[in-house]
Amino acid sequence: MRSLLYLIAVILIIGWLLGVFYYSATGLIHILIVLAIISLLVGIIRRA
Repeated sequence: MRSLLYLIAVILIIGWLLGVFYYSATGLIHILIVLAIISLLVGIIRRA
């Protein structure tokens, strides 16, 4: 389950970076980075 969370986080971070650099979406693209950070935090909390 942890590896799945990290995979989702990495995909969301890559999507956010692509969105920031290639598209001029407003607030929707920043939701991806928030979800990625939440996913990473959940993975770290569950591991500890």
